[in-house]
Parts: sequence; structure tokens; C-alpha cells
Amino acid sequence: MNDAYKVEVKQAPVESDGRCLRIGVIGLGIGRLHIEGWQQHPQVDVVAIADPDLERLAKVGEQFGIPARYDSAEAMLAAETLDVVSVCTPNKFHKALTLAAFEAGCHVLCEKPMAMNADEGRAMLAAAKHAGKRLMINFSYRFSAQSRALKAQVDAGLFGDFYFGRTVWHRRRGMPGFGGWFGTKALAGGGPLIDLGVHRLDLALWLMGYPKPTWVMGNTYDPIAQELAERSGKTFDVEDLAAALIRFDNGATLVIEASWAANIQEAELMETRLLGTKAGLLQKNLNEGYTFDAHIFMEKDGAQFDMHLNPPATPARSAMHDYAEAILAQCPHPAPGEEGLIVMEILDAIYASARSGDPVKV
Repeated sequence: MNDAYKVEVKQAPVESDGRCLRIGVIGLGIGRLHIEGWQQHPQVDVVAIADPDLERLAKVGEQFGIPARYDSAEAMLAAETLDVVSVCTPNKFHKALTLAAFEAGCHVLCEKPMAMNADEGRAMLAAAKHAGKRLMINFSYRFSAQSRALKAQVDAGLFGDFYFGRTVWHRRRGMPGFGGWFGTKALAGGGPLIDLGVHRLDLALWLMGYPKPTWVMGNTYDPIAQELAERSGKTFDVEDLAAALIRFDNGATLVIEASWAANIQEAELMETRLLGTKAGLLQKNLNEGYTFDAHIFMEKDGAQFDMHLNPPATPARSAMHDYAEAILAQCPHPAPGEEGLIVMEILDAIYASARSGDPVKV
């Protein structure tokens, strides 16, 4: 990644300046979770929302008591004075709306994936630097209490150096509705790799310390979804499963797998396994759902130890809370756009490798 795209963030006080951040949210599907996340912070006020679906706009506005409602992002940005904007739209619009928010003087929290491709991501980072604003990507799976607890053990040196990993999100049958934007390449950029895999990829990279990728070998498949889509007469032009091997400049490798449709036992399987020189870790979903368990494996004094990691009882802060805190305290924020760009570069390389049948340098 080119250092020219790094955004300088002023290092400073841990205490906030006492002011209240004014937030606008664009896109009220996943955007509802952004509103809830922002509302966790006492110095944040979600003052405006935008969505072209007028029924949804009214429903969400009433639910959260937000009177300023707009049927377009452009109208909201023109009428409101905002500190931060959440971009929660289909992937195709991430770049344009992020650039518009920067032009309006706002910091941006963009939903994953960062953009349709790495070139768009680079343009977003360049715009952030030009505007002197921040760009954070909502890699939400690193913000759970358990993921934070794992990261604390990583940072304490418990695992040594990670040299191999496998990170997975498979669904037996979990495809978005055929004909919708998730299954349309022009709107989404890809299928389960860019939708689900991006979460497990970021989590693994974050725990590994975001090593620099050097090459990727990957492939994509669509036998199950394609047949079902043809039967329903609806558009579906992305993969239903993707898999890849990623090599890093420190010699480590990582396998990533993601699917919306696969003939497996579990309805939903999420797993990240990392092997280190001192210990290994496994985070896996429980009962095929969205709660997780974590274990640590090591050898000590000639004996094998398996440890169960219990996260703190206190609920984890949301990504939005942490972003607000960083802005108010004028300190670096988590999940910066630079890490989002590394993810996009890897995803681009996986799709390129799938097309060519050859390894692709990153």
C-alpha cells in the first residue's frame, strides 16, 4: 500500500473536549445498527437520516426519534451541519457518498467492504487526506468483547508469531434474495467473499497484526446458487463460494473460505484458527448462530494445555462508540481506511486469480 494514502491523525489527549458530535446516517438497512451503536456514546447525537425508501425512512425516524429525514444523501449533506456520516448503502455507492461527505466537511464511517475495488479505496483515502478528515471501516467482528479479549492476549505476546491460519464463514443455504443487490456484481462487486469473508479476513489480519500480503491464489464457484437463480428467473452473477491462500512478507500464510451455499453439516459456520510459535487460538460460533466461543492451545513444561477464554462480563463498546471517542479525544481510531484498503487489495487479487487460474501478486 502506498504511504501517500496514509491520513495523519493528531496524537493527543485521552480526555474528550466535551462537545457533542452530530451524526448523519445514509442507508437504513444496516444503518439501523449504526444508529444504535452511535447512541451508546453520551456525546453523540444522531440528528439526520437519509434513505430513498420513504416508508423505511419514516419507520426508522419514528423508532429512534430522529426528525430530520431526507430521501437522498445529497439533500441531507446540503441541509445539515454534521461531524460524522455513516455510509450504509450498497457497495457501489460507498465511494461517491464518502467523497461527498468529505466535501461537506464530515468524517466518515463506511460499511464494509470499503468499496467495489482497491482503486476506489485508494481514491477514498486520497480524498480523506485532502479534506483532513478520518475514514473508518465498520469491521464489526473485531469489536466484540471476545475478539477484544483475544487481541489483548495477542498483544501480551501469548501466541508468539503467527505463521499459519484459516478463517471461514460458510452457510449451507444462506443466499440473499435472488434479483437483489447482494447477488448483482454491478452493485455488490462480488458475492460471499466480499459480503461475509471480508469480516473473517479482517478479524484474522487484525489478530495477526495486519502483515503485508505478497501474493494470493484463489478460486470462486457458483454451481448451487446459479441453478437456483435460473429456476427462479432472477439475476445472480456473483460466486456462491470462494476460497484462497494468502502469503505475507513475513512468510505466514492464511486460508480464507466464504460461501452462501455449500453442502456442509452446519447451517452457519464461522471459524478463525491461527497457529503461533507459542500458542494457537480458535474462535468459533456456537450452535450455528451468532454467539462465539474462543480457546487457546499451548504447551508448557512438556504438557499440553487447552484454555477456554471467557470475555469480560461488561458488554463490548460498539465500533461507533470507539470512533466517536477517538474523534473527541483526537487520537487514532480503530479499523482505519488503510486497513480497509489492504483487505480490498486482497479481495481484488482473489477475484483476479480466480479469473486467470494463476497466483496474483498484491
